[in-house]
Amino acid sequence: MTTLLAEDLLLLLLDDESGALDATTDPTPALGGALLLELALDDAVEVHARRWAGDVVRPTAQGAGAAGSEPRDPLLEAALATVAEKERTPQDLVQRLGKGVKEQLAERLVGRGVLEVRRDKVLGLFPRTRWPARDSSHEDAVRRSLTAVLVGGAEPDPRTAALVALLHATGRAHKVVDHQGIRAGQVRRRAKEVAEGAWAAEAVRRAVSAATAAVVSSIAVGAAVSSGG
Repeated sequence: MTTLLAEDLLLLLLDDESGALDATTDPTPALGGALLLELALDDAVEVHARRWAGDVVRPTAQGAGAAGSEPRDPLLEAALATVAEKERTPQDLVQRLGKGVKEQLAERLVGRGVLEVRRDKVLGLFPRTRWPARDSSHEDAVRRSLTAVLVGGAEPDPRTAALVALLHATGRAHKVVDHQGIRAGQVRRRAKEVAEGAWAAEAVRRAVSAATAAVVSSIAVGAAVSSGG
Protein backbone atom coordinates (compact mmCIF):
# COMPACT_ATOMS: atom_id res chain seq x y z
CA MET A 1 0.00 0.00 0.00
CA THR A 2 1.36 3.42 -0.97
CA THR A 3 0.97 6.01 1.76
CA LEU A 4 2.12 9.53 2.43
CA LEU A 5 4.69 10.26 5.11
CA ALA A 6 1.95 12.16 6.93
CA GLU A 7 -0.30 9.07 6.89
CA ASP A 8 2.47 6.87 8.28
CA LEU A 9 3.24 9.48 10.93
CA LEU A 10 -0.41 9.70 11.98
CA LEU A 11 -0.62 5.92 12.30
CA LEU A 12 2.40 5.96 14.59
CA LEU A 13 1.02 8.79 16.70
CA LEU A 14 -2.43 7.23 17.18
CA ASP A 15 -2.96 4.66 19.91
CA ASP A 16 -4.03 1.49 18.09
CA GLU A 17 -6.63 0.49 20.69
CA SER A 18 -8.16 3.80 21.77
CA GLY A 19 -7.67 5.58 18.46
CA ALA A 20 -6.65 8.71 20.36
CA LEU A 21 -3.62 10.96 20.15
CA ASP A 22 -1.46 11.89 23.10
CA ALA A 23 -3.44 14.72 24.65
CA THR A 24 -0.25 16.67 25.36
CA THR A 25 0.88 16.80 21.73
CA ASP A 26 -0.57 18.95 18.97
CA PRO A 27 -0.03 16.95 15.75
CA THR A 28 -0.55 19.97 13.48
CA PRO A 29 3.09 21.04 12.94
CA ALA A 30 4.36 17.46 12.66
CA LEU A 31 1.78 16.52 10.01
CA GLY A 32 2.42 19.79 8.19
CA GLY A 33 6.14 19.04 8.34
CA ALA A 34 5.48 15.59 6.90
CA LEU A 35 3.68 17.09 3.89
CA LEU A 36 6.52 19.58 3.41
CA LEU A 37 9.12 16.81 3.53
CA GLU A 38 7.13 14.74 1.04
CA LEU A 39 7.24 17.66 -1.38
CA ALA A 40 10.98 18.01 -0.79
CA LEU A 41 11.57 14.31 -1.47
CA ASP A 42 9.62 14.74 -4.71
CA ASP A 43 11.87 17.70 -5.65
CA ALA A 44 8.81 19.94 -5.69
CA VAL A 45 9.99 22.52 -3.14
CA GLU A 46 13.29 23.96 -1.98
CA VAL A 47 14.56 26.03 0.92
CA HIS A 48 15.99 29.38 -0.07
CA ALA A 49 18.18 31.33 2.35
CA ARG A 50 17.53 35.07 2.24
CA ARG A 51 20.44 37.22 3.32
CA TRP A 52 18.73 39.09 6.13
CA ALA A 53 15.37 37.47 6.74
CA GLY A 54 16.15 33.77 7.17
CA ASP A 55 14.96 30.73 5.24
CA VAL A 56 11.87 30.63 3.04
CA VAL A 57 10.33 27.78 1.06
CA ARG A 58 9.39 28.01 -2.60
CA PRO A 59 8.48 25.60 -5.43
CA THR A 60 11.21 24.19 -7.65
CA ALA A 61 10.84 24.28 -11.44
CA GLN A 62 9.32 20.79 -11.25
CA GLY A 63 7.00 21.78 -8.45
CA ALA A 64 5.90 24.81 -10.41
CA GLY A 65 4.67 22.54 -13.21
CA ALA A 66 7.63 21.84 -15.45
CA ALA A 67 7.04 19.53 -18.39
CA GLY A 68 7.05 15.88 -17.39
CA SER A 69 6.20 16.47 -13.74
CA GLU A 70 4.24 13.60 -12.24
CA PRO A 71 0.59 13.84 -11.09
CA ARG A 72 0.38 14.32 -7.36
CA ASP A 73 -1.76 13.22 -4.49
CA PRO A 74 -4.60 15.73 -3.83
CA LEU A 75 -3.24 16.59 -0.39
CA LEU A 76 0.21 17.22 -1.86
CA GLU A 77 -1.31 19.30 -4.64
CA ALA A 78 -3.06 21.44 -2.04
CA ALA A 79 0.13 21.71 0.01
CA LEU A 80 2.15 22.73 -3.02
CA ALA A 81 -0.46 25.35 -3.94
CA THR A 82 -0.02 26.86 -0.46
CA VAL A 83 3.76 26.93 -0.89
CA ALA A 84 3.35 28.59 -4.29
CA GLU A 85 1.14 31.41 -2.96
CA LYS A 86 4.18 33.30 -1.71
CA GLU A 87 7.48 32.69 0.02
CA ARG A 88 6.90 31.66 3.61
CA THR A 89 9.12 30.48 6.43
CA PRO A 90 9.22 26.77 7.27
CA GLN A 91 7.67 27.48 10.69
CA ASP A 92 4.74 29.29 9.07
CA LEU A 93 4.27 26.50 6.54
CA VAL A 94 4.26 23.54 8.92
CA GLN A 95 1.37 25.18 10.77
CA ARG A 96 -0.52 26.14 7.60
CA LEU A 97 -0.07 22.77 5.92
CA GLY A 98 -0.95 20.86 9.09
CA LYS A 99 -4.12 22.76 9.93
CA GLY A 100 -7.11 20.42 9.66
CA VAL A 101 -5.11 17.73 7.87
CA LYS A 102 -5.36 15.16 10.69
CA GLU A 103 -9.03 14.56 9.91
CA GLN A 104 -8.39 14.33 6.16
CA LEU A 105 -5.61 11.80 6.63
CA ALA A 106 -7.67 9.74 9.07
CA GLU A 107 -10.65 9.68 6.68
CA ARG A 108 -8.41 8.43 3.88
CA LEU A 109 -7.07 5.66 6.10
CA VAL A 110 -10.60 4.73 7.16
CA GLY A 111 -11.53 4.49 3.47
CA ARG A 112 -8.65 2.08 2.92
CA GLY A 113 -9.68 -0.12 5.82
CA VAL A 114 -6.60 0.75 7.89
CA LEU A 115 -8.50 2.63 10.60
CA GLU A 116 -12.06 2.64 11.81
CA VAL A 117 -13.90 5.69 13.05
CA ARG A 118 -15.66 5.99 16.40
CA ARG A 119 -17.71 9.03 17.35
CA ASP A 120 -19.10 9.67 20.80
CA LYS A 121 -19.47 12.44 23.35
CA VAL A 122 -17.37 13.16 26.40
CA LEU A 123 -19.61 13.51 29.47
CA GLY A 124 -22.50 13.22 27.04
CA LEU A 125 -21.85 16.76 25.82
CA PHE A 126 -18.63 17.24 23.85
CA PRO A 127 -18.27 15.46 20.47
CA ARG A 128 -15.20 13.29 20.12
CA THR A 129 -13.80 11.35 17.16
CA ARG A 130 -11.27 8.56 17.50
CA TRP A 131 -9.61 6.29 14.95
CA PRO A 132 -8.56 2.90 16.35
CA ALA A 133 -6.66 0.45 14.17
CA ARG A 134 -8.63 -1.92 11.95
CA ASP A 135 -5.81 -3.45 9.91
CA SER A 136 -2.35 -2.93 11.42
CA SER A 137 -0.37 -4.76 8.74
CA HIS A 138 0.95 -1.61 7.07
CA GLU A 139 1.77 0.11 10.34
CA ASP A 140 3.55 -3.05 11.53
CA ALA A 141 5.70 -2.99 8.37
CA VAL A 142 6.56 0.66 8.98
CA ARG A 143 7.53 -0.11 12.57
CA ARG A 144 9.74 -2.99 11.40
CA SER A 145 11.57 -0.65 9.03
CA LEU A 146 12.01 1.91 11.80
CA THR A 147 13.23 -0.75 14.23
CA ALA A 148 15.80 -1.99 11.72
CA VAL A 149 17.19 1.54 11.46
CA LEU A 150 16.85 2.78 15.05
CA VAL A 151 17.67 -0.44 16.90
CA GLY A 152 19.45 -2.60 14.34
CA GLY A 153 21.58 0.17 12.85
CA ALA A 154 20.46 -0.44 9.26
CA GLU A 155 20.94 2.32 6.70
CA PRO A 156 17.60 3.97 5.97
CA ASP A 157 16.05 4.65 2.60
CA PRO A 158 15.11 8.33 2.12
CA ARG A 159 11.46 7.93 3.14
CA THR A 160 12.29 6.00 6.30
CA ALA A 161 14.98 8.56 7.15
CA ALA A 162 12.51 11.40 6.67
CA LEU A 163 10.03 9.63 8.96
CA VAL A 164 12.77 9.15 11.57
CA ALA A 165 13.58 12.87 11.32
CA LEU A 166 9.93 13.75 11.99
CA LEU A 167 9.73 11.36 14.93
CA HIS A 168 12.95 12.81 16.31
CA ALA A 169 11.51 16.31 16.00
CA THR A 170 8.43 15.29 17.98
CA GLY A 171 10.48 13.43 20.59
CA ARG A 172 8.74 10.13 19.86
CA ALA A 173 11.34 8.07 18.01
CA HIS A 174 12.02 5.89 21.05
CA LYS A 175 8.28 5.34 21.64
CA VAL A 176 7.39 3.75 18.30
CA VAL A 177 9.88 0.85 18.27
CA ASP A 178 10.64 -2.12 20.49
CA HIS A 179 13.95 -1.23 22.16
CA GLN A 180 14.90 -4.91 22.44
CA GLY A 181 17.06 -4.23 25.49
CA ILE A 182 18.50 -0.95 24.17
CA ARG A 183 17.98 2.13 26.32
CA ALA A 184 15.65 4.85 25.11
CA GLY A 185 18.52 7.34 25.10
CA GLN A 186 20.41 5.20 22.58
CA VAL A 187 17.40 5.12 20.29
CA ARG A 188 17.06 8.89 20.54
CA ARG A 189 20.74 9.35 19.69
CA ARG A 190 20.41 7.06 16.69
CA ALA A 191 17.35 9.02 15.54
CA LYS A 192 19.31 12.27 15.79
CA GLU A 193 22.15 10.72 13.82
CA VAL A 194 19.77 9.61 11.07
CA ALA A 195 17.95 12.96 11.01
CA GLU A 196 21.24 14.77 10.48
CA GLY A 197 22.79 12.16 8.18
CA ALA A 198 23.85 12.34 4.53
CA TRP A 199 21.05 10.13 3.20
CA ALA A 200 19.73 12.58 0.62
CA ALA A 201 20.87 15.27 -1.76
CA GLU A 202 21.91 18.58 -0.22
CA ALA A 203 18.69 20.36 -1.21
CA VAL A 204 16.57 17.72 0.50
CA ARG A 205 18.78 17.73 3.60
CA ARG A 206 18.30 21.49 3.87
CA ALA A 207 14.54 21.03 3.62
CA VAL A 208 14.61 18.28 6.26
CA SER A 209 16.66 20.43 8.60
CA ALA A 210 14.42 23.48 8.11
CA ALA A 211 11.16 21.56 8.40
CA THR A 212 12.12 19.56 11.48
CA ALA A 213 13.51 22.66 13.21
CA ALA A 214 10.18 24.35 12.48
CA VAL A 215 8.28 21.40 13.96
CA VAL A 216 10.42 21.47 17.12
CA SER A 217 9.92 25.23 17.49
CA SER A 218 6.16 25.02 16.90
CA ILE A 219 5.72 22.21 19.41
CA ALA A 220 7.75 24.15 21.99
CA VAL A 221 5.67 27.29 21.46
CA GLY A 222 2.45 25.29 21.70
CA ALA A 223 3.58 23.63 24.92
CA ALA A 224 4.51 26.98 26.43
CA VAL A 225 1.13 28.45 25.53
CA SER A 226 -0.72 25.43 26.93
CA SER A 227 1.18 25.64 30.22
CA GLY A 228 0.70 29.37 30.44
CA GLY A 229 4.46 29.96 30.27
